[in-house]
Amino acid sequence: MSKALGGIRVLDLTNVLAGPFCAYQLALLGAEVIKVEVPAGGDLARQLGADGSLNKRYMGASFLAQNSGKKSVTVNLKAAEGKAVLKRLVQSADVLVENFRPGVMARLGLSYDTLREVNPGLVYCAITGFGQEGPLRDAPAYDQIIQGLSGMMSITGDAQSAPLRVGYPVADTLSGITAAFAISSALVRRQRSGEGAFIDVSMLDASLVTMGWVVSNYLIAGVEPTPNGNDNFTAAPSGTFRTGDGLLNIAANKQEQFEALAAAIGRPDLVADPRFAQRESRKRHRAELTVEIEAALAARPAAGWVEDFNRIGVPAGQVLTVPQVLASPQIAARQLLKTFDHPNDLDGPITVTRAGFKLSDGDPDATEPPPVLGQHTDEILGSLGYSPVELAGLREVGAI
Repeated sequence: MSKALGGIRVLDLTNVLAGPFCAYQLALLGAEVIKVEVPAGGDLARQLGADGSLNKRYMGASFLAQNSGKKSVTVNLKAAEGKAVLKRLVQSADVLVENFRPGVMARLGLSYDTLREVNPGLVYCAITGFGQEGPLRDAPAYDQIIQGLSGMMSITGDAQSAPLRVGYPVADTLSGITAAFAISSALVRRQRSGEGAFIDVSMLDASLVTMGWVVSNYLIAGVEPTPNGNDNFTAAPSGTFRTGDGLLNIAANKQEQFEALAAAIGRPDLVADPRFAQRESRKRHRAELTVEIEAALAARPAAGWVEDFNRIGVPAGQVLTVPQVLASPQIAARQLLKTFDHPNDLDGPITVTRAGFKLSDGDPDATEPPPVLGQHTDEILGSLGYSPVELAGLREVGAI
């Protein structure tokens, strides 16, 4: 396992997805991530997921997906004693991540300005829907809200079906990745200067940044983005095509790729057709070209065409379901999945995803399964100097 962030302590005060996903990326790289949860119920994601029995045990599938390798401590931040506990945790920490609405931490007396007095080197990351300023600053935000406001939904689907929501919480996930990148960058700077940082991550900003091509086509070229379904708006033939069995994605984006494709499907005449001879003419006559190509592809299943096309330099791939790709030899070869045979408080094994990259000194990994609510409270607070008597007192007043 890579220890790129070994020795870094992260306080994860976040809930549900964007923040927990951010902190999970840091845990996979060896950071000690302490998940600070409310005593009654913890992270809401503990009660979310397709398995109702897990939800009742506060170990929902949504929680399990992104909390491996973390430690769970319960702290009531509304209690004076709980605030004192968090401040002592902050003294020992390098990073704090939270995704409350702007102003909540300040009202609790736990703002960045307050906490950096406790720890001047603290890297504090706030993840919100719209950032710390602007007219939408205080508006509530969930993934689907951001997808709609960002324009993402307006370009998803085709002319008949758009706007459509992307099929997973992409805005939350992008925000989590953005936050993890920003935190890592701030830690590098702190290593040189000793300075902490306040990081303001906006889900709307993070989503728009990743929509670079469609945004730039409008800002620079003045072309308003449109929903193009499964077609690649930059080239043709580039998109999803029907075959004799199954759907096939083809990306013949270059002239030589189109010519190779035409030859492979037994239609070299397409290259000389004035409608298809040049890149821009192919885009204008995309529908007609698709009819011709699909007629040829009907002779064989998608799996057979993939091998032929890739061999001649025409990028192609089947359209798979989630179960199909998870069971594929490629995912197995990359060892992307991690299985815990004896996870905490669960009856059987669970499998989660690792990081989306590898490192030469050891791949990012989680060494422990997702924690039971409050599993590490005594261990962590005891390491900070709290005695068993003091811990019992804190529990009696509802602070932990």
